[in-house]
Amino acid sequence: MKTLIILLLLSIFTFFSCKQEATDKTDQIEEVTEMDPSIKGVWELVSFYNYDEEGNVTDTLMANETNKQVKIYTETRIMWSRFNISDTIDWFGYGAYETTDTSLVETLEYGSKSMNRVIEEEQNVFDFKLVLSKDTYSQITIDEDGDPFFAENYRRIER
Repeated sequence: MKTLIILLLLSIFTFFSCKQEATDKTDQIEEVTEMDPSIKGVWELVSFYNYDEEGNVTDTLMANETNKQVKIYTETRIMWSRFNISDTIDWFGYGAYETTDTSLVETLEYGSKSMNRVIEEEQNVFDFKLVLSKDTYSQITIDEDGDPFFAENYRRIER
């Protein structure tokens, strides 16, 4: 009988020890994920910022149902589309991207007719300052002096 009680107690102790260890590992995974945000996912435009010469935000334009933009980032690819009810021109683009802790570079391969003109005649590489958190990010256009002059601000809608 003593042996049975000892085995029962050891089994209960082992069970709770394993359960606690698994919980600790899960907590560690969640901490790493929160500390290391990723741009991969689906993002919805929330607002635009304009900056003055000193780098201060001068005005904020909110996105709404008549002015929408969505970006989808996979492991290495980007696709975005823009809808503006008052604009008769379609806008979308597709290509590759790279990020660092502070930069986002999108290299577009093709897009809508209007975007293809930009890609072919003006530029296909778009370099931004990146401010990324778990569920928001801003891509900030920097002028030739290194100062911000325009930003698009997004919120995550899907991982």
